[in-house]
Amino acid sequence: MLNAYPVRSDTAPNLKAGTFWIDLLNPTPEETARVAAECDIQIPSRESLQEIEASSRLRIENNVLYVSMPLAIQDAATGLEPIPLGLILSQQQLITVRYSELHAFDDVRKQIEKGMCISSTAVFSALIDSMVDFIADMLEKLSADLAGVSAMMFGRQGVPPPRNKAFTRALRESVNAVGIAGDKSSRIRESLLGLQRIVGYVAEITTDWHVPELKSHLKTARQDLASLVDFESHLSGKTQFLLDAVLGFINTEQNDIFKVLTIVSVVGIPPTLIASMYGMNFHDMPELSWRWGYPYGLALIFFSTLVPIVWFKRRGWW
Repeated sequence: MLNAYPVRSDTAPNLKAGTFWIDLLNPTPEETARVAAECDIQIPSRESLQEIEASSRLRIENNVLYVSMPLAIQDAATGLEPIPLGLILSQQQLITVRYSELHAFDDVRKQIEKGMCISSTAVFSALIDSMVDFIADMLEKLSADLAGVSAMMFGRQGVPPPRNKAFTRALRESVNAVGIAGDKSSRIRESLLGLQRIVGYVAEITTDWHVPELKSHLKTARQDLASLVDFESHLSGKTQFLLDAVLGFINTEQNDIFKVLTIVSVVGIPPTLIASMYGMNFHDMPELSWRWGYPYGLALIFFSTLVPIVWFKRRGWW
């Protein structure tokens, strides 16, 4: 889909004249070729936008900036493949190449309709601000999710949760929740670092463009991104801590099970030994002819079972 702003009334406008923003959403080869021909500019493919080298993500040709970054979202259609965003910026025009719907672009369209963004640099600044706000919202949501996992494991207001079957089941679910949080945090960090490089690069290259509002927006964005990177690092550390805690709790639950099985096996050894000894039925066994031999054997088995249990209880092992 190709959108040009401002939209002209004629059916086949010249994209280079009178358009300050061209938005390509999942562009077809025909749309890419048209923009490249009419604007006399090279439109990068999706494969080139996904390259991770700094020279591929940040470059300048003929006073036109080519920058790209991975987005902190997942598209079900692409699976695990990262979704790139490409921006081609000059003083006269901004061209964006994207492969997913983004909330930031909807916000900028509304600003254009209100007449707030009427230049390429203004649209670029608005997009940066909206993406920074969106990433901040994602980090806040991620922080709330991790707080929920933490409250489930450690209890609320110092009251530990009950150790029962529901708690054990919740621990298993927490492993999945923490794993998802770690994956989100990783994608957000990738997007943050990409956005941080773009803002720094554009701020350095556009010093001679004499656009005061762009410089002011980029300065604010750099400060916000620096604080978001620090917050994301904090969340990454918390995610790792919660993962270690969940695995520790699960390990403790398993150790308790093995401890019970070990105690039961130890408690069963003496009565098994006694029953085996008196089950041999040799002719010269003195207890074989006792009148009270059977009650005596049962009592001996009972006490041989009871004594280890009492001893384990007094030692605090059970």
